[in-house]
Amino acid sequence: MMRALLLELSDSHRLARWVTSQGMTRRMARRFVAGEELEDALAAAGTSNRAGMLASLDYLGENVASEADARRARDAYLNVFDRIAQEKLDANVSLKLTQLGLDLSEELCQELMESIVERAAGYGNFVRIDMEGSAYTERTIALTKRVRAKSPAVGVVIQSYLYRSEQDVTDLISIGCRLRLCKGAYKEPPEIAFPAKGDVDANYVKLMQLMLSSGIYHGIATHDPRMIAATLSFIAQHKIPKDQFEFQMLYGIRTDLQKKLVRDGYRMRIYIPYGRDWFPYFMRRLAERPANLMFLVRNLLRS
Repeated sequence: MMRALLLELSDSHRLARWVTSQGMTRRMARRFVAGEELEDALAAAGTSNRAGMLASLDYLGENVASEADARRARDAYLNVFDRIAQEKLDANVSLKLTQLGLDLSEELCQELMESIVERAAGYGNFVRIDMEGSAYTERTIALTKRVRAKSPAVGVVIQSYLYRSEQDVTDLISIGCRLRLCKGAYKEPPEIAFPAKGDVDANYVKLMQLMLSSGIYHGIATHDPRMIAATLSFIAQHKIPKDQFEFQMLYGIRTDLQKKLVRDGYRMRIYIPYGRDWFPYFMRRLAERPANLMFLVRNLLRS
């Protein structure tokens, strides 16, 4: 019930304006968000690289209201790739299609996405399209396929809580597309998503096995020790080399586990969000784990 409430509140523009104006909350959000400026994200990526980890930078923003806003987001991502190259960082980029105007026009969104992927390819880099709520799943996958037909420098995220994901994984693997597997962080109805956590986990393991058997370089994104153990067991059983996939985790979450996997010789990529539009992302992180919400409450009471 608490998770559902927090996910509902993540869409509240009024609450977002109030929360983002509170200094204490802004400081606590820094646990999950590198900062509000690109320089903050670049610094976090450099720290990750020095710790033996890769990075993926995400300029936070969703559901833009105008073409001008979508083009500004595109320009920001072009600059991110320029700065990654200038700073010689081992980092790529993650982005959401609604930030590039998917709600406004699929043609506009594809145009902007293609220019970003072209910039990434020019640097020998890569773009990961984040998956949003289920209302966007079909369009996100279709656009990924269209853009990828012109350049392999793009991949997409798959969410294990959706019933459709097994077929999506099979289809995307057939065209050689790189995937990031996660459980899913949005509120979805039982008609399209597994309502029971055990079923989400079981599907995660099934999809992980399909992906790692493909010979394509994928990202296994999880903080769940059971999902990590299942992955390690599968790659040991099937003799999959450690450099043929990577684990991925969110900035500020389970840093102990991040470091342990790196010490054990596994590739680890840290998803590093930044920007002023951090409220929806922050609320989804609170919804994922009660411990995150208690961290917020304790610090509010102390203030």
